[in-house]
Amino acid sequence: MLKGRSMNRKMRKEKLKKEKNTKERIVEKEKNRNKLNSKGENVSKEELLTKMKKSIIEGNKDEAKALAREAVEKHVDLNEAIDEGYVPGIQKVGDLWEEGEYFLPELITSAECMKAAMGVLKPELKKAQIKAKSLGKVVIGTVEGDIHDIGKSLVSSMLSANGFEVIDLGADVKLEKFIEMAEAEDADFICLSALLTTTMLGQKKFIELLKEKNLFGRFKIMVGGAPVNQKWADDISADGYAENAMTAVKEAKNLLRK
Repeated sequence: MLKGRSMNRKMRKEKLKKEKNTKERIVEKEKNRNKLNSKGENVSKEELLTKMKKSIIEGNKDEAKALAREAVEKHVDLNEAIDEGYVPGIQKVGDLWEEGEYFLPELITSAECMKAAMGVLKPELKKAQIKAKSLGKVVIGTVEGDIHDIGKSLVSSMLSANGFEVIDLGADVKLEKFIEMAEAEDADFICLSALLTTTMLGQKKFIELLKEKNLFGRFKIMVGGAPVNQKWADDISADGYAENAMTAVKEAKNLLRK
């Protein structure tokens, strides 16, 4: 009997020891998982990227900013957050706009969401001395004598949202200013907007000015605006023409391949 009790006590001790070891392994595993989470290497990264895309599509500015901050806190690769989270969202918005599902207000709202998210991420990229990926550098503005700004600003926002680095000079911009900024920034594109038939002549004068300065061909020139069309762009030897913000993005990407 005593021997049996001794054996039972021994078995209980071994069982308790095993349970303790199991608990310790579980605790250690949880610690390791938390450690991974703090580095942003957790399995929820895909979910985070999906939420980023959704925030842009749904036009949720606060959510877009909050997710950008979460990406920073979790040490997610910020270029990956942009390329695989936010950019697919703005691209989907463009598709919905072309399909007639979205209209100008949705386009503007989503572009603002993208801008808000980038406002969080860009300073962090700079702080970490990581260069943000860029498809190309764009100098954009409305030509001298024309104060219309809304269409140009939307093109600027959509180019920026789709991965271009944009220097927006605003409205009523002197032709020489476009050239000065493009040379200083080593730009790839110069985009000129004109909303009046009188000011669209400035686009032609600009290309003539480039030729005078032996700079024609150095930059890809895109033109747009209410009175502008493809024939006008061809006549003045512009590289591209865009009817609206989304076609501006497509045209810029096409020109990069040439």
